[in-house]
Amino acid sequence: MNGARTQLDSKVLTVTLDRPARKNALTFELYRELTDTFTSLQSDAAVRAVVLTGAGADFCSGGDVHEIIGPLTRSSSQQLLEFTQMTGDLVKAMRACPQPIVAAVDGVCAGAGAILAMASDLRLGTERSRVAFLFVRVGLAGCDMGACSMLPRIIGLGRASELLYTGRALPGKTALDWGFYNELCSPEALGERALELARTIAQGPSMAHAMTKAMLREEWALPLFEAIDAEARAQAACMETNDFRRAYEAFVAKQPPHFEGN
Repeated sequence: MNGARTQLDSKVLTVTLDRPARKNALTFELYRELTDTFTSLQSDAAVRAVVLTGAGADFCSGGDVHEIIGPLTRSSSQQLLEFTQMTGDLVKAMRACPQPIVAAVDGVCAGAGAILAMASDLRLGTERSRVAFLFVRVGLAGCDMGACSMLPRIIGLGRASELLYTGRALPGKTALDWGFYNELCSPEALGERALELARTIAQGPSMAHAMTKAMLREEWALPLFEAIDAEARAQAACMETNDFRRAYEAFVAKQPPHFEGN
């Protein structure tokens, strides 16, 4: 990939943004390639969990100022719309892929980089990390790549409003206290802890995990009673899997279950 590298190990795919000299800033090409990678996971049974991280001391500083921001100031209305839809396609691909995504966030996590962390299912951070939604600082609205939909659900409406209106950076400890991070790690331990968490998820029932991820996404827009009915159908489908039977048989035999994803 141009600006990113991937590695598959123990059913965990690690996607590393690999432009450390530019704080892993995104380019037009990198947006498209990341979208293709996450889209391909919808039919990749070999991958059961994903770690998304950045090379060096930073996660991602957002869109590259010289390779994206500059050209956008010279783009037509149609080109601008095509760009914003293309960036949104990356978030759609991340939320649509069945595998849970663990974001390992260190250093700068800003703009579109903060969106990528937010579009992941779980987020691990460090005390030195800084999360910032910088759109207002360049004269843009906070409604970028689904931020106004996802961020309030993660940290609450009032706190989301503060970050989107001010563009201020959220220190690691505050991000943990606000619920943006699931836990904090030292920078040295972050990568291994993210892999450990992803491996634990990968050992679980992958079809059931995919169902959980899909329902977490779909139920945002459902009234409670419709959500209950939708979950009844989803859980009944999971009860038809061999993994459900395997778990019962393992329990009876007083052994740990071994899930195969079917």
